[in-house]
Amino acid sequence: MLTTILQQLINGISAGSLYALVAIGYTMVYGVLRMINFAHGDILMVGAYLAFFGISAFMLPWWISFGTAIIITGLIGVLIERLAYRPIRNASRVSLLITAVGVSFFLENLFLVLFGGVPKAFPIAPIFHGVLNYNQLYLPVVSIYTPIIALALLYMLLYILHHTKYGMSMRSIALDIDTTSLMGINVDIVISLVFFIGSSLAAVGGILWSTQYPSINPLMGIMPGLKAFAAAVLGGIGDVAGAAIGGLVLGISEVLIVAFFPSLAGYKDAFAFLLLILVLLVKPTGIMGKELERKRF
Repeated sequence: MLTTILQQLINGISAGSLYALVAIGYTMVYGVLRMINFAHGDILMVGAYLAFFGISAFMLPWWISFGTAIIITGLIGVLIERLAYRPIRNASRVSLLITAVGVSFFLENLFLVLFGGVPKAFPIAPIFHGVLNYNQLYLPVVSIYTPIIALALLYMLLYILHHTKYGMSMRSIALDIDTTSLMGINVDIVISLVFFIGSSLAAVGGILWSTQYPSINPLMGIMPGLKAFAAAVLGGIGDVAGAAIGGLVLGISEVLIVAFFPSLAGYKDAFAFLLLILVLLVKPTGIMGKELERKRF
């Protein structure tokens, strides 16, 4: 029993780390613009496809392909903000929400037209190959690397937010965007940086997701995106650390429920949102959310 619990706990931490990487992008955008970027899950898909074609079509080494895909995906996030969100930044939240949904549909259908709906096998990098066997625990190498990478990126992001000028600008915009612009801070550049960081983290999540589940298709980002959104709300939307905690809680809970109640495996996706509802009934602001506090970063 103890071995089973440890095995599933490791699997849950790995899955939760993936949700956390994507959830951080949701919560950062909400922090500065007070909008939910529902196209964020599809950014995960874009990152996975770019990494796939870097290796399979351009024959790049995996580390160059992955790095290039992450950077290009970040720039695509900046482009989306510039073309779709910036012109209506001062519009109603409903308009922003509809635009985000439209961007999501656009990305999904664009990739369906360009690459078809047939799933493609994602090439696994040599560094992620193999399974470690320790005391009857079977640990895929990728499940070990995933939480380490997620923790390292979270630390880097928190350092940027709390120890750099751009990080202070992000937190200032999260508090009051109008006053921040009056203080001489270029709000457009800071918001573009937020989209670049969030989209890059989504690309990392997409690559790791495709490595764990080595099949990609243009609709692959829908469910991870929705679960990451649930994780962000669960942890306290607008709080970076809360998004990471929400992702871990969601991933661990989801895996443990399926492991100990196999008959509920078909309801695995529904359980994520049921957990969200139950937590919000008890604490509507989420795990790390605070009442009457506007500053989230």
